Amino acid sequence: MPDLLLELRSEEIPARMQRKAAGDLRKMLTDGLVEAGLTYEAAREYWTPRRLTLDIRGLTARSKDIREEIKGPSTTAPEQAVQGFLRKAGLSSVAEAHVHSDPKKGDFYVAHISKPGRATEEIIAELVPGIIRNFPWPKSMRWGPASAKPGSLRWVRPLQSILCTFGPETEEPVVVDFEIDGIHSGNATFGHRFLAPGEITVRRFDDYVSKLEAAKVVLDADRRKEIILADARNLAFANGLDLVEDEGLLEEVSGLVEWPVVLMGEFEQDFLAIPAEVIRLTIRANQKCFVTRPQGEGEALSNRFILTANIEARDGGKEIAHGNGKVVRARLSDALYFWTTDQGDLPDLGQLDASAKKFGLDLKKPLDQRMARLDHLGVTFHAKLGTQGERVERIRRLAEELAPTVGADPALAARAAVLAKADLQTEVVGEFPELQGAMGRKYALLQGEHPSVAAAIEEHYKPQGPSDYVPSDPVSVAVALADKLDTLVGFWAIDEKPTGSKDPYALRRAALGVVRILVEDRIQLRLSSIFASAGARYEGSGADQIRDLLAFFHDRLKVYLRDQGARHDLIDAVITPQSDDLLQIVRRVEALGSFLDTEDGKNLLAGTKRAANILAAEEKKKTAVAETVEPALFKENAEKSLFAAVNQAEKQAGEAIQNEDFSAAMLALSALREPVDSFFEGVLVNDEDLAVRANRLALLNRIRAATSQVADFAKIAG
Repeated sequence: MPDLLLELRSEEIPARMQRKAAGDLRKMLTDGLVEAGLTYEAAREYWTPRRLTLDIRGLTARSKDIREEIKGPSTTAPEQAVQGFLRKAGLSSVAEAHVHSDPKKGDFYVAHISKPGRATEEIIAELVPGIIRNFPWPKSMRWGPASAKPGSLRWVRPLQSILCTFGPETEEPVVVDFEIDGIHSGNATFGHRFLAPGEITVRRFDDYVSKLEAAKVVLDADRRKEIILADARNLAFANGLDLVEDEGLLEEVSGLVEWPVVLMGEFEQDFLAIPAEVIRLTIRANQKCFVTRPQGEGEALSNRFILTANIEARDGGKEIAHGNGKVVRARLSDALYFWTTDQGDLPDLGQLDASAKKFGLDLKKPLDQRMARLDHLGVTFHAKLGTQGERVERIRRLAEELAPTVGADPALAARAAVLAKADLQTEVVGEFPELQGAMGRKYALLQGEHPSVAAAIEEHYKPQGPSDYVPSDPVSVAVALADKLDTLVGFWAIDEKPTGSKDPYALRRAALGVVRILVEDRIQLRLSSIFASAGARYEGSGADQIRDLLAFFHDRLKVYLRDQGARHDLIDAVITPQSDDLLQIVRRVEALGSFLDTEDGKNLLAGTKRAANILAAEEKKKTAVAETVEPALFKENAEKSLFAAVNQAEKQAGEAIQNEDFSAAMLALSALREPVDSFFEGVLVNDEDLAVRANRLALLNRIRAATSQVADFAKIAG
């Protein structure tokens, strides 16, 4: 079977776009080939900073001939229906159609369509130019003299050449011939722009890869990553250091080079006084370099860094490393200035007394000064939700309220809440916003804050996603919950909720953060009362908003539990519109799942569903159902046994639920299994005596009521 090789070579493609672009190219071309009636065995995409490549194996050489019949209307049908059929079939007149007969339906038109297959080269030559013209780059550009013409080609960077060959391994492949905006397809590409810029003629994928490698281009991005990582580890180890690995940076750097050459640079030891996070971010953001640390010394960094060049220099890379070192030193000088400035007094200290008094701040302490300034400047959080200072005051009150529930000291929770946003006014966070919280923790420890307060300043942003960790220190938990709940209640109060895929304030993430904290830290919290308390600080926040916000939390909890492997039907069976203790919902789901895995659980579910179905059918027919069960009307022992069992199970399950022992509640219900089975085996519900029938239906209603204390069994599959 023939193979296809396609390469689109251009100026440098931004690293962040390469992986997705290669995947888009594979999907667009393979989808087009399949739609054209071709099949293939395998397809894989590759990318470098200057090229997107596809290797499609086992592609059929020709699409199949198509013969089909399109059934049309009756020969006596109106002209409008006949014309519609002709358009659909691609016929110019009924003379081109055939007439078939059916003993029941009479004569009707049929179109016999025959489409000969097409050569794969022809299909590819038609598909690729369209894909190039309609490629979904986030940003693209025009270039050259042709750029002024309407409809001229757009690409992420100027497209320079197209390589496209097709053929079986046993024969000489052909060039698939096409052209787009003056660029003709061919069987040639070019190597590394500096180390081997000459033209390379290739036949198929295997010699394409080997010739590129000889021309100093490593085509496979994952292999470039492996080379960079291995060489960086070895170079660090040879110098008595460990590489501080960074998968995101490794991905980015592999997209910046075609021929990775790993080198080591250095900066002065004095800069190590800067926090490790700041050094790492400075070097990463500005120079795309890795940092190192002395072997076996924990978090402390060394003054050496690892860079990845795209060239083999004659001097072994000394000048490249020296140049990078100069830039790194300049950037670290700025970082050192920011770090030291943040520990000194603010120039506008005399204007901060009112804000300091409002929050109980000590203006002798640098972080307190920054919080006072945040309030004094009236920095806006949201036009409808006030300033950052007003928000901090709300979070403080809510953190104090939540503290006893989560086992935190209210005074420490309040202090942490007051300082949680202070580092937004620091120089380091101004330069590196991603360090907010982390820098606040460092500055808090420097000024002698309680360790739990310092931890909460950093951790109140947690968790920031499904893979982020959940804070466990009670003070951190109190402030993290207060921060997220205030945000959610506030945006609900002003009716700025997520819509569809739009969530500009990350409210879904905030709600999921609350869910994870409550569930994973096993915290029981009545959300409705917290919503009411927090919402009292906003005009227009009422019962409707609380219900709607609670429903939003139910949706986030469902997503979380499904990701954990919970059955969606069990979640739906347990959640009611009033359920506001998320941990209790989780415990109910866990207990219900365990119960339904047992024989008693499966059989009781079947019996309960049978009872519910009978009731639903009779209620639909408006059959009388007694308000209460009257034992005097029992005729069978199975009725008496079931009534006694229901009374006992209902009482025991209710008590267990009051004690929040849901496993015990399930155990109590399991006692119903045998009497329910016996009832349906030996008792006819629809007795001729209407009073007996109504009584037996009431008994079924008691089964439904007893089990509904735990879950709505009607919503459970099975």
